Amino acid sequence: MSPLRTNRTAFRTRGGKLTAAPEITPEPAPRPAPKNAPEPELDPEGRGKAERYTVFAFVFIPLLALAAAVPLAWGWGLTLTDIVIGAVFYLVSGLGVTVGFHRHFTHGSFKANRPLRIALAIAGSLSIQGSVIKWVADHRRHHKYADVEGDPHSPWRFGDDWRSVAKGLYYAHMAWMYLDEQKTSPKRFTPDLLKDRDVVKVDKMFIPLVLFSLLSPGIIGGLVTMSWWGAATAFFWAGLVRVGLLHHVTWSINSICHTIGEENFEVRDRSRNVWWLAIPSFGESWHNLHHADPTCARHGVLKGQIDISARTIWVFEKLGWATKVRWPKRERLEAKRVSA
Repeated sequence: MSPLRTNRTAFRTRGGKLTAAPEITPEPAPRPAPKNAPEPELDPEGRGKAERYTVFAFVFIPLLALAAAVPLAWGWGLTLTDIVIGAVFYLVSGLGVTVGFHRHFTHGSFKANRPLRIALAIAGSLSIQGSVIKWVADHRRHHKYADVEGDPHSPWRFGDDWRSVAKGLYYAHMAWMYLDEQKTSPKRFTPDLLKDRDVVKVDKMFIPLVLFSLLSPGIIGGLVTMSWWGAATAFFWAGLVRVGLLHHVTWSINSICHTIGEENFEVRDRSRNVWWLAIPSFGESWHNLHHADPTCARHGVLKGQIDISARTIWVFEKLGWATKVRWPKRERLEAKRVSA
């Protein structure tokens, strides 16, 4: 029997006399957590300064390149080679995010065969918006708490007046990534991906994929032009500027598409459709329908709504690479349609 649980009184000597030792009251043993208790939504370790400073750098370095691109385009080194390389990398990494990270891994809008699944995870990582598991965890948390407390990037978190909304737009667009110390728990939001060995391997390869995404355009440009100047301009335009442009198009879905635009379908949040972002975002800016029917493979469901990501999924389906595609159903759309 444990000494702390005995009812006997212990004694000790003091000046030759026996005195009773003070009774020790044991602390109750902590109760083990129930086996079926859910994982906490936030990682207890949070996001340290080193991680947030690194994110800050990867946010602002491409942004500075994007800002410099406007005056430089008229007098410094933008060539057809740079445009072609940049367009290819923008297309691959952009669709990697929209088709891969978003519609496939986050929402399960379709099933992908193993080669396509790996390719989508790699392609999305080239966008330098975070590793596949982190990206999906944050986005699933966003959908659970869209525009209410718990949403990692709602533009309405500070209030409805114009100053609060302006602050919220900045926060939702990019500041949450380097100011918020909270870290979404992958164990809670992405247990399915943590069980996928291929996805976990790609997730661990994120840093090498970042370097490949930034440096390979310059290498290709140098080989095509056989010059260091060609390598430098391709690195700048197809590397830094391309990443910066894709960053801000993607982040505009979190900020602009939750602030202004049309509401064609009933939702419980403030997601809206913004037509002028449709092409650069590959259809992601038809955001109102997405929040009305998150698992739908097509976001642009109304006449004239261009959705390049949905067309890409359609091609994958025809090739036999994608199956069980969740295309929109008329009765479901009509049930959620906002009355004119």
